[in-house]
Amino acid sequence: MLNTTTVLIIVLMAVSTYLTRVLGYLLLRKRTLSPRLQAVLDNVPGCVLLAVIAPAFVAAQPAKLLALGITLLAACRLPLLPTVAIGIAASGVLGHLLGA
Repeated sequence: MLNTTTVLIIVLMAVSTYLTRVLGYLLLRKRTLSPRLQAVLDNVPGCVLLAVIAPAFVAAQPAKLLALGITLLAACRLPLLPTVAIGIAASGVLGHLLGA
């Protein structure tokens, strides 16, 4: 069952991700962006999400550390969406198998 705090965190993460896109667009809409700056702006929402979930991986639980390793390997080879799916699946399966 979701509690109020969990729902609030999810909503605030969604709002912050959306605002980074909208504010970046509004502030830079009349400028020509270099490819490097465009790449940085495209990755801001992922960085916000990573900043929220990364502390969970600073643990001594083998399942979480293995899932993090698998996700990092996937991130080196695959686009964002498959990487996220692999990370979620690895975390769930390893958590179930190793009892995290």
